Amino acid sequence: MVKTQDVISILKEQKVQSIRMMFVDILGIPKGVQIPVSQAKKMLDGEILFDGSSIEGFVRIEESDMKLVPDLNTFCVADLKGYNEAFVVCDVYYPNGKRFEGDPRFILQRVQEKAQKMGYIPMVGVEAEFFLFPLDTTNGFNVMPLLEHTDCGGYFDMLSLDAAEEVKLDILKKLEEFGFEVEALHHEVAPSQHEIDFKYSDALTTADRLLLFKMIVKTVALKHGLHATFLPKPIKGINGSGLHMHQSLFKGEINAFFDMKSSNGISETMLNYIGGIFRHVKGFTAVTNPLVNSYKRLVPGYEAPAYVSWGEHNRSPLIRIPAKRGNSTRIELRSPDPSCNPYLAFAVIINSGLDGIINKAQPPKPVDINVYELDDQMMKKYKIEKLPANLYEALVEMQKDSLIKETLGEHIYTNFINAKLKEWKDYSTEITPWELEKYFKIY
Repeated sequence: MVKTQDVISILKEQKVQSIRMMFVDILGIPKGVQIPVSQAKKMLDGEILFDGSSIEGFVRIEESDMKLVPDLNTFCVADLKGYNEAFVVCDVYYPNGKRFEGDPRFILQRVQEKAQKMGYIPMVGVEAEFFLFPLDTTNGFNVMPLLEHTDCGGYFDMLSLDAAEEVKLDILKKLEEFGFEVEALHHEVAPSQHEIDFKYSDALTTADRLLLFKMIVKTVALKHGLHATFLPKPIKGINGSGLHMHQSLFKGEINAFFDMKSSNGISETMLNYIGGIFRHVKGFTAVTNPLVNSYKRLVPGYEAPAYVSWGEHNRSPLIRIPAKRGNSTRIELRSPDPSCNPYLAFAVIINSGLDGIINKAQPPKPVDINVYELDDQMMKKYKIEKLPANLYEALVEMQKDSLIKETLGEHIYTNFINAKLKEWKDYSTEITPWELEKYFKIY
């Protein structure tokens, strides 16, 4: 962690031009304010204010003043746009010094503190998938992304005629400059689709890194005339983009998910954690998959889970158990997508797992066959249920689950539900090109 007294020195030594103070709204949209270096002391003293009434789901106009308090654990200096800038993730407070209950980062911090009181450190690693599309720059300032492929590559292809190879190398360099330990970068299954994996850390650190990650990927892509999108399903008929979340609980240096005495190396704690996720997955799916578009991805046939199951040796279940054991023992939750707010998504998932530990929840037996090929009778035999089929179903399930409301708190829960119900209503009343093409001439 950078100490307060060192920040001013770092800003001078590295000739920093400006400071970006970052946070997210309840929908996970990155927000922030850019301040000159001359205002660094005010930043460090928590004196930078902003209008909270203009941020989705924050506060009413009559109580609009909010302040940003930087978390110096996240402070870094990097050159993203041709000059050195400082970046820091912030916590949101009321002017009176009280923590703002609508700050998504606060929600995850509370869950992390709960886990620590139980003796655990929640660890999360992610596989972040995204698409790169070309930009139409022929209309002056009205630059628009084009839904056209930049390559015809497939999974792990190296000779894919990939127009994005140079931009991916630049993204890698920038991520490392920001302090990321990148473990892998490769072409994904669909044309123009890519994945970057960075080293796991505690849940809050990984959520903070995802905030930076999206900004870095989008900014570097734009420099190369490309549009990076984290939309789950931008094109029909090909795989969508997921945000696979690898999770474990540590007790000090020991992974609580590993039990060398069990036949498969899986501890009772891990089974209870999985059981908790199974109890609440329908209730938290609206948070981990928050868009109407998210549910175009969660369908059979495109390597995304549509059913609530788990297993060790295949990739069709909701939860997969990677083969490594010891301190690498973990679960991989495959349903979330990169449009989610990572702070809220991690919070509801981890708290669901903790609830499973508290109540000693047991998951059904693992299923190590292709779930997509099972008929209804076999589904009943293995006690496999379906995930919500659309955003509305997910919101209905969310309103049934008291743990999800408790996790998010009244403020975020109410604002999230209201915003998403409005989104569903807008979608439900929209006349789409598909409808016109399908019905207009016939009826």
